[in-house]
Amino acid sequence: MKIIATENAPKAIGPYSQAIVLGNMVYCSGSIPLNPNSMKVEANSIEGQTEQVIKNMEAILTQAGSALDKVIKTTVFLKSMDDFQKMNGVYERLFKGHAPARSTVQVAKLPLDVMVEIECIATL
Repeated sequence: MKIIATENAPKAIGPYSQAIVLGNMVYCSGSIPLNPNSMKVEANSIEGQTEQVIKNMEAILTQAGSALDKVIKTTVFLKSMDDFQKMNGVYERLFKGHAPARSTVQVAKLPLDVMVEIECIATL
């Protein structure tokens, strides 16, 4: 098991790793829309928050030796399913046609009251 940590994504703020590599698989913890430089949520829209989350996830995948086009499964946690279409538009644009398996659920509350969190599993 190899722990993945990069300064290009928000630091883990608890007893967890940004990601773990096991064999040829990368298991990424949930990413929220923190700017890794300020460690603050700067985007106020679902589009901006989704973009920051995917940038954070991409930085972690890169550090692990993977990439967005190697993601096989994501789980998207939304504060409100009313944001689904807007989130989905950003998600589709940033994944550039790659369509991993996905679950999307509405949750009662997310850390720092953000609008979106995404976790993923990828191959190396």
